[in-house]
Amino acid sequence: MDPTGLDLPPFLAAFVFGLLGGAHCIGMCGGIMSALTFAVPPSMRSPTRLTGLLLGYNLGRIASYMVAGALVAGLGTLLTLTPATRVALQLFAAVMLILMALYIADWWKGLLRVEALGKRLWRHLEPLGRRLMPVVKVPQAVGLGAVWGWLPCGLVYSMLAWSLAMADPLRGAALMAAFGLGTLPALLATGLAARQLAGLIRHPATRTVAALSIIGFALWQLGSLLPIHATH
Repeated sequence: MDPTGLDLPPFLAAFVFGLLGGAHCIGMCGGIMSALTFAVPPSMRSPTRLTGLLLGYNLGRIASYMVAGALVAGLGTLLTLTPATRVALQLFAAVMLILMALYIADWWKGLLRVEALGKRLWRHLEPLGRRLMPVVKVPQAVGLGAVWGWLPCGLVYSMLAWSLAMADPLRGAALMAAFGLGTLPALLATGLAARQLAGLIRHPATRTVAALSIIGFALWQLGSLLPIHATH
């Protein structure tokens, strides 16, 4: 099920949302990426090695997103038993996208309350990640990324709400994969110290454009629900 109700492929939209959310990703995970870089001994800090470690970290992170997307979408299959519940889930997904946009633009931090829901799980997972540091091998980086992929994040939770509306584990996992790939440029730029790109992504104007774009898409999605609701 396409939760957008639009012709725009949902996976492309998820990828774009990942790109637009790059400023937030830098704030949440940029420090981790930088720590990965500086934890490597100077004698081993070659561009090839660093790139491999950062890609390994992000591979693990995206894999965790996919697992979460599949689990949440599986729950969605139990909830979308009637047309009314399907519309309700799509409405919920659209509202979460708007909250995500407000969060990215730093206009309203209500999603911080949603992030608090994941802190209990995170308290058990964080020690596992610390045991893998310092990271000097790609398997370590993948493992660390798989752990840090469960870091409480309102942006990720917003996309998981979209996965829930999909009500298909495979499509939910694919949606989160597309979103994760969209976040790659910002995080790789931070990890590789590409200051100009990172600065552009963090710029208030960039964040505003990103937020307005997501709000526009969410409103379009809400508009698409009106005829569906009328027929049921």
